[in-house]
Order: sequence, then C-alpha cells, then structure tokens
Amino acid sequence: MKKTYLLTPGPTQIPESVSSIFARPIIHHRTPAFQAIFDDVRGNLKYLFQTKQDVLVLTCTGTGGMDAAVSNLFRRGDKVLVVNGGKFGERWTKIALAYGLAPIELKVENGEAIEPSQLEALAQVNPDARAVLFQASETSTGVRMPTQEICRIAKSAGMLSVCDAITACGVFDLPMDDWGIDVLITGSQKALMIPPGLAMIALSEKAWAMTESCDLPHFYFDLPKERKAQAKGQTAWTPAISLLQGLQESLRLLKEEGLHNVFRRHELLAKATRNAVAALGLELLAKKAPSTAVTAVRLPASIKDGKAVPKLMRDKYGVTIVGGQDELEGKIIRLSHFGYVDRFDITTGISCLELVLNELGHKVELGKGVGAVLKTFAEG
Repeated sequence: MKKTYLLTPGPTQIPESVSSIFARPIIHHRTPAFQAIFDDVRGNLKYLFQTKQDVLVLTCTGTGGMDAAVSNLFRRGDKVLVVNGGKFGERWTKIALAYGLAPIELKVENGEAIEPSQLEALAQVNPDARAVLFQASETSTGVRMPTQEICRIAKSAGMLSVCDAITACGVFDLPMDDWGIDVLITGSQKALMIPPGLAMIALSEKAWAMTESCDLPHFYFDLPKERKAQAKGQTAWTPAISLLQGLQESLRLLKEEGLHNVFRRHELLAKATRNAVAALGLELLAKKAPSTAVTAVRLPASIKDGKAVPKLMRDKYGVTIVGGQDELEGKIIRLSHFGYVDRFDITTGISCLELVLNELGHKVELGKGVGAVLKTFAEG
C-alpha cells in the first residue's frame, strides 16, 4: 500500500470535513435550503476578498473567471496592458485577443516580478489603455507580483486593475477595497480547498460602471445578470450545488482560523520550503519575489531528464508535484505549500525530493533539506 500526498498548485488537498459533504444527498438549487447555503457562502466570500462588493460565484474554472472579466468590461478594440510573467500572464493576452482587444504586453523574464517603474513607463506612453491585467501570483514561475503598486499605478493612470488571484486569494494578504483592486478573481481548487469547478469574481463600482458600455459578446458569463440573480440567493444558471456545499465548509474553516493566521501559516511553509532548497544547494527560479503559494526550483544540470523528477516522486513514492510548462518544461519543479497543507506535508515532500535527486544521480546529503525544514518550524 502506498499513501499519496498532493503538493501541486491546484488541485490541492481537501480537508476531511469538506470531503464528507460531497457524500450528502443532492438538494435542489431553487429551494430555501440552497438559498441559506448560498447566502452564507456569499457573506464569507466578502470576508475572504476583504471587500464590501458582491462576490459572484460562477460554475467554471478560474480561467472562466478571467474570461468573464474580459468579456464583461471592455469594447472591441480597447487597449489593455498585460503583465506577462509566465504562462498565466500569457493567458490574459490570449483571452484579450480572442475578444478583439488590443493587448500590449509588459514581458518579464521567467522568475522575475515587474518593477513598478516599468508599468508606469508603459502607462505613460499608452494613456488610452483601459486596464492592466495581471497575476498576483504567477503560478508557472512561483513569482509574487507587486499587486498594491500595480493597483496604485493603474488608478493614477485612470485604468482598471484586473487581478488574477487564483493562487493568491486566501494565501497572502490581498485586501481588495483597501488596495483599490478593481477586479479580483480566484478559483475553487486552490486555497479554497475544494475540487475544480467554481470561480469567484468581485468588481469595484468603477468596474461595474464599465460593464454598462461593454459591447463584447457573452451569454453564460453575463456578470450583471449573475449579480441580479445572486442578490436574491440564486444563480442565473444551474450551479455546482455540491461544490457550493463544500465551499461553505471550507470558508468556515478559513474564517475559524482567521485570515491573518492563514497568511502566517502559508508564509512559514513557504519559508521552510525555500530554506530546504537552499540547504540542498538548489536554486530558486524566483529569487527576488517568491510567491507564498508555490516554490519553483531550478533543476541541476546533473539531472539529464528533468521530467523524471516529478514522475519518480509520484510513481514510486506517491508524492505529486509538478514540473515546468512550455520553455520551462524539464528545467524546473514546483512544490506548492498552500491550502490544506501542514508542516508534515512539507517535511514529507522535501524528504521525497532528497531521495529522488540521489536516485537520479544528483547526490545530496540525505536529511539536509529536511533538517532545514524542521529548523525553520522550530524557530517559528
């Protein structure tokens, strides 16, 4: 028998109290029972987003939330600035092009965060840009973007700030109202600790005003229609009922722990992971601005087949992590440390990494990475 561990940046592990809910009998979504659950979810999503705005729940993945943001806010031909720091920044560009917008990319190297001055300069030469689209946490490279500074620059330039917080919301502090984030998006299979299938999106008053002049086609992702329906405790279309029941429980767990305690826990787990990487003589991809959600690690040259590392960890030891994507395929591995993850998950993941590196010919001192993890936890 092999026990398994999930240390991927989505889907993430699911708490037992959430998993048990999915075995309950299905209820109908046009009933008082569902409305009571949905009203509770909507209230606690405001707590998570740190906003007074409505947080809409869509039955789709996080990419559906990104799609909805673009298709409900802009007009064909609108110019938007896109922070492209990896595969998911690139996704903003692809969505914008699909809807006939004119995206202008601020491309940064893999593993790097933008310098605010770069965005300021781009905004100055594009005064007609309507928004800046960006990730709070670029999952493909393990980079944390300077969200507060991006929002400040966008506001100063008269642009909307549209933030993909799919691997950031519930991981580190992103106070929507205090920082002036105009659009905030997340997904269910990340820090919310339930299976894929839900996206959550909140708009500022300025963003809602822009939906009134939008001329892009949309039907299922009609945010004004959803807002009207959800204000009545319903959804415009058939929702993922069981996922919403699970979301109610996961939000309860997050609120019980307290947001800032959640953020501190994630920071400690991330710090332990990064310390282990250093102790093993490995190199972080994101050296200056590592994300609290996921750590991207450059594989040493002695590992000839980089894709063998996550494969062997999964197939032989039951520890699932992920590798790199596109040009980073076979060059990095990514270990997540958010959601339903604790100290012993990280300890297990690093111990497995040590074994696999040795088996693949890159000799490390066994226990050195684990020792760095335990020391980090002991010091708090």
